[in-house]
Amino acid sequence: MIHRYPSTVVSSCKIAVQLGTLALFAVASSPLMAQRMSQEKQSALSAADALSSEITRMSETLWDYSETAMLEYQSAKFLADLLEADGFTVERGVADMPTAFVASYGSGSPVIGVLAEYDALPGVGNAIVPHRQGREDGVTSGQGCGHNLFGAASVGAAMVLKRVIEQYGLVGTVRLYGTPAEETVVGKVYMAKAGVFDDLDAALEWHPGLDNSVNNEHSRALNNFTVEFFGQAAHSSADPWNGRSALDAVELMNYGVNLMREHVKESTRIHYVIPSAGEAPNVVPEYAKVWYYVRDADRAAVGKYYDWILKIAEGAAMGTRTTHKVTLITGVHAMQFNRPLQEAMQLNFVVVGTPDFSDADQQFARELQRGLGLEEKGLDMEIKPLADEPLPVSGGSTDVAEVSHITPTVGLSVTTAAAGIPWHSWATSASHGTAGSVRGAMVATKVLALTGVDMLLDSALLQRAREFFVEAEKGQPYVSPIPVDQKPPVPGGQR
Repeated sequence: MIHRYPSTVVSSCKIAVQLGTLALFAVASSPLMAQRMSQEKQSALSAADALSSEITRMSETLWDYSETAMLEYQSAKFLADLLEADGFTVERGVADMPTAFVASYGSGSPVIGVLAEYDALPGVGNAIVPHRQGREDGVTSGQGCGHNLFGAASVGAAMVLKRVIEQYGLVGTVRLYGTPAEETVVGKVYMAKAGVFDDLDAALEWHPGLDNSVNNEHSRALNNFTVEFFGQAAHSSADPWNGRSALDAVELMNYGVNLMREHVKESTRIHYVIPSAGEAPNVVPEYAKVWYYVRDADRAAVGKYYDWILKIAEGAAMGTRTTHKVTLITGVHAMQFNRPLQEAMQLNFVVVGTPDFSDADQQFARELQRGLGLEEKGLDMEIKPLADEPLPVSGGSTDVAEVSHITPTVGLSVTTAAAGIPWHSWATSASHGTAGSVRGAMVATKVLALTGVDMLLDSALLQRAREFFVEAEKGQPYVSPIPVDQKPPVPGGQR
């Protein structure tokens, strides 16, 4: 059955009434289960409220660190230490990545995973003000995607589930996965390749955003790769005939790809930067590198266009008398949604309601919008209904997709920044340092925790989720998009 839910805002004073509604919803399967779930969910909400100051501290600390992909040493240690002090068993340096970790509590099945991210973006750092202004500490990276909130709320939800397991003597395991380098679509890919998600019964995740909704919009599959060209240096004026320009090869390749754009489908996205293009104009560049992303709605389409681009690279090398090397850094699938878990999470989202933003939060948002020339709508205060079918692809890619092809996975977006502002920008970095954004993280903590309680107690829900997953995957085992023997791209080697 497909359930639709009206857009709504639920204040904290209505929690008891909404929990009663949730209990009635569960009566259909078992009156005893309804009573237990109601009691345990109330305990989960109370535990989340008790952790609010800790979740705030985590959010603020990760915002201060703002460490970029694969360099999140302080951030990963900070979260892992907190979980260890809270009674979790922590494994660090997972899947050959120093900033990846897994924290576990409990025993037996079901095994519920909670995904946490904490990496920042380069160049978008900003003070916590509604205009462009550098940080006083000189940090230029920033939480333009809100992973400081992502990490804090996910850790908070895992701690809540631990407390529920303790209080009620439940059988089951909660695992918090510290996953680095989401912004380069790396962390979960290599963790999936290492098999760390293989025994999960289900996984939970969330993401800061511009609206409130259970995730239901297709993501894009992706290949992330570099092409290096190797030529011969020479004097650019005295004897250029002795040179073979690696930069010419990069430019020829890019020209070929840009001609290719006319002949790809609307769902395709291709973008690149040139990290290395030579050292001085009077030296023919003997080395140059271009870094590409190619995306589309599924792995098959990505593979087709990836092969085409590799042929263009080969032609560019031939045309410039250079050699070249291709390195596939990472790749991801499109997201696989799980309808039974989506419906359960939607109901829990309605129970919790949207963030209780203050007048000051809304004023900050409107000032941002005014400065960016946008409509001054403030922060989104409604929960979107869950559409009958997954929505067409319109955004980017996520390494959460790899987990979703290994185990039933569900997530949500919660408003943490002003409607309509550019994502991955200084504006979102500023927003994600505010008290209002932490109110969004608190909502996420509660929705994740309530859905986790459902998973711990309702074996029928997990069975429906597993059956849906098996049908969606068509019996095909997960295959990593990256070579079996390839190691994670850790800058400077292990640390």
